[in-house]
Amino acid sequence: MPRIVVHVMPKPEILDPQGKAIAAALPRLGFEGFASVRQGKRFELNYDGDASPEMLERAREAAGTLLSNPVIEDVVSVAFVDAEDAATAGAGA
Repeated sequence: MPRIVVHVMPKPEILDPQGKAIAAALPRLGFEGFASVRQGKRFELNYDGDASPEMLERAREAAGTLLSNPVIEDVVSVAFVDAEDAATAGAGA
């Protein structure tokens, strides 16, 4: 089954309190050396049919309309992945 993955991040000028909280917690947990953290969102869109440029364009439209808030967020990437790639990425890659 084809899968499209969409990554959405806060715009650089938008404050990211979740990212700041994570950045503050990292050294307390022994993870040194990280200067900052930005928290984003990942969406996986599975669909029936073949991977096509038209389907990718529909996902881009959905990302800009529904999956992100264009006032405060940027759609960073919209791309096809196969099931094995998506499982590996979700497992800590």
